[in-house]
Amino acid sequence: MTLVGDIPSVSRSGANGHNDLQGDGPARIRRIAVLGAGVMGAQIAAHCVNAGVPVVLFDLPVDGGDRSAVARKAIAGLQRLNPAPLALPELAAHIEPANYDEHLARLRECDLVIEAIAERLDWKRDLYQRVAPALAPHAILATNTSGLSIAALAETLPRDLRPRFCGVHFFNPPRYMPLVELIPAADTESRLLDRLETFLVSDLGKRVVRAKDTPNFIGNRIGVFGILAAMIEADRHGLSYDVVDELTGARLGRAKSGTFRTADVVGLDTLAHVIRTMQTGLPDDPFRAAFATPPVLTALLDQGALGQKSGAGFYRKDGKAILRLDPASRQYVPADGTVDASVAAALAERDPARRLRALRESTHPQGKFLWALLRDTFHYAAVHLADIAHTARDVDFAMRWGFGHAQGPFEVWQAAGWTTVAQWIQEDIDNGLALSAAPLPDWVLGGLVVQDGGVHTGTRRTGGEQPDGASWNPHEGVFQPRRDLPVYRRQLAPPRLVGEPDQAPGRTVFENEAIRLWTLVEGHGYRDVLIASFKTKMHTISPAVTQGLLHAVDLAEARYRGLVVWQDRPPFSAGADLQAMLPAFMQGGPAAIEPLERDLQRVAQRFRHALVPTVVAMAGLALGGGCEIAVHAAARVAHLETYIGLVEIGVGLVPGAGGLAYCARRAAEQRAATAPDMPLLPFLQKFAEAVATAKVSRSALEARQIGYLRESDPIVMHEDEVLYAAIRHAAALADTGWRPPLDAPFPVAGADGAATLSAQLVNLRDGGFISEYDYELARSVAHVICGGDVDPGTLVDEEWMLALERRAFLRLLGNPRTHERIMGMLKTGKPVRN
Repeated sequence: MTLVGDIPSVSRSGANGHNDLQGDGPARIRRIAVLGAGVMGAQIAAHCVNAGVPVVLFDLPVDGGDRSAVARKAIAGLQRLNPAPLALPELAAHIEPANYDEHLARLRECDLVIEAIAERLDWKRDLYQRVAPALAPHAILATNTSGLSIAALAETLPRDLRPRFCGVHFFNPPRYMPLVELIPAADTESRLLDRLETFLVSDLGKRVVRAKDTPNFIGNRIGVFGILAAMIEADRHGLSYDVVDELTGARLGRAKSGTFRTADVVGLDTLAHVIRTMQTGLPDDPFRAAFATPPVLTALLDQGALGQKSGAGFYRKDGKAILRLDPASRQYVPADGTVDASVAAALAERDPARRLRALRESTHPQGKFLWALLRDTFHYAAVHLADIAHTARDVDFAMRWGFGHAQGPFEVWQAAGWTTVAQWIQEDIDNGLALSAAPLPDWVLGGLVVQDGGVHTGTRRTGGEQPDGASWNPHEGVFQPRRDLPVYRRQLAPPRLVGEPDQAPGRTVFENEAIRLWTLVEGHGYRDVLIASFKTKMHTISPAVTQGLLHAVDLAEARYRGLVVWQDRPPFSAGADLQAMLPAFMQGGPAAIEPLERDLQRVAQRFRHALVPTVVAMAGLALGGGCEIAVHAAARVAHLETYIGLVEIGVGLVPGAGGLAYCARRAAEQRAATAPDMPLLPFLQKFAEAVATAKVSRSALEARQIGYLRESDPIVMHEDEVLYAAIRHAAALADTGWRPPLDAPFPVAGADGAATLSAQLVNLRDGGFISEYDYELARSVAHVICGGDVDPGTLVDEEWMLALERRAFLRLLGNPRTHERIMGMLKTGKPVRN
């Protein structure tokens, strides 16, 4: 773990245990300057401090006492935004406000300077002339532009700065959107790009695609064309905006906001700017006719309707109702979004070839629209692949990571049958149905791509066998493997594309329908650490998972040096599998659940007392039983975006696998370590409140504040590095002579503490913040977490606490109001507040 000042620490080690930024400057990015305190600049600064890197945020000076007021106001505003750009609100203190008149000397201390002012070529050039003399001789200067020419910006820089200049396009919001496009200028040093990519990936947790210096680069070039194509095809087929969004959202494997809602969220002014960039920068594009600004967009902009930020765009919220714009009447009307049954059936078809064929052959306007939209996107991506990207991999990943598509356009095409779909596209082009008469490139219809069934493959027979994960490079006419930067060797299970080998990593040791136990293979090292991965939906903990985890601990103690629990994709775990437990409950009631409950408690205790270090590798949700397993392990390694909580109250229960026992013990440990003469209740209260309100941390850093993570638990920025870090952590614990903690009794707050906590709940109940049954459940939490009906300060052991938990859990399981909550959750996926 690394500390930068007193910013909460996150692990930022590179492939060899350090950030691999070799060169004339320091080995690490110590400090960053962000030029421009607008929406993007301020949020980029926020994400840098999330990663533990202090930032100087510049903006124009103002007249008056505080000349850095613009930057200071932007920093204060970060704490009010939703979704939150800061992993903890107090991290704002590590962004230093500055202005260009008084603080240019501060640039000398910065290793990376990110310019993020408005998308005006002249403004950016003027700023570079002002700041260039103040930069450190090793500093990297990067422009966060969504599509301006990097070459044109570089022209005005001093010649000695040009090798250290490039484009770095963050997608909005920077904390949550994984994609960053890295764009070199003609003179940019390749070594600098490698250094910067390493930093972006490992330190900031980003997924990097290298783009060519063309207008709007890759993501916006393909993505905005897709939006324009959707608008054109929707008009051709007479579909309303809400229907288009229903068709182009989750049903199509894309962001659930679809097309027009996405435009509203992004901002219609921003969309119009990107469209204008295409209009002015691509005069010879064969699809140029499709770049015309839609009249309805022009009309909305003229009215000041900019989308979500102005309260109206293609949609407007009226109380709880969502209204959509009717372009004919220019009035807002109720949204419906009904999808035709035949089209819904086609979209639900699991086989990609049959799904696409059904859409192409559909006689319904909705089906015709979808085929036309996909065809247009395939056509455009193929025609421009060589212009905008190095390989088809870059296009598909850009659409996945920048626009929330489950698969990129080439993946969808390849999965449905490359040659067949290519023939369909060319047939539509020949018949004048496509948006352009431009023919498909030769490589689409013949040669190596056709031989291999698409643009992504495992190995190719050209110039020797290539590593798995090769994608078509049309400029070179070869299948090109992924970049082999050291930072990517930390990603032991990288994301795969359609056509690449999709086999599970490592060597399987044990497997059943619910869990897989495996190890790394030769070449990765650490084959002596056992890894457990769940196979259940949302990685819930079923009885079979429970038995698998007990077996994993036994196996690890017998044959390995450590045990890591890791999932191949988020979430880590949504908690206990209520559906799997339902048959036993229906047959035997709460008594039939008690053995399952004891087994869950056994898992937590086996993780705590295993003779080898147990490490839980987390990303995404870690709820209920998933949280309980994690807190009892020897250590946890968490991605920054890990959301942890004991949420059993939502289904009318209390934590039953040792969660409350952990909270009681941890509070006692914290008091003993920091203030042994203080009362216990203040240390316990944060845990009790978190459980009683089903609080889920909004980041791994907040989970550390609550107490679900410890200061010694590494937090890593990149999701795909969590497994690597966890295995290394387990091995390090083993190397330093790991022994499980010795059991010792600990004091509890007792009946007096429970009474105090219950009294505080009355105000929440009477104020309408919690329901009557929430209040009863929270009192049960208070009773257990305080150790039951004992005197304050009574020493209890783990078994005492676990018995209290079991009794409370099983008692509540027999309550009809708990049944209502469980059935409501199983039916809707949402908590019932009865």
